[in-house]
Amino acid sequence: MVNHIYYIRFALQFADMQIGQLVSEFNRQAGLNAWTSMRAYHNRALIDEFKNRGIDLSPITHDGNINFKHKVFYDLSTNKLIPLS
Repeated sequence: MVNHIYYIRFALQFADMQIGQLVSEFNRQAGLNAWTSMRAYHNRALIDEFKNRGIDLSPITHDGNINFKHKVFYDLSTNKLIPLS
């Protein structure tokens, strides 16, 4: 997946964003049920960018998968994405 042109485009776009912008991108995906290959590339690149920055995703991870069910906020003091319920 990481060698696909769409993944690369998203990864380059996300690398230039600030954390608040990345959180906004995540929140735009939160709660959506539709699934396409384009969304998969987008979300994989987004999650990889959070990981590249060392942001803890454990609060939104379940059984090793990232949960897009709820919107999140970034907690600077703990460097975590926290779900809003």
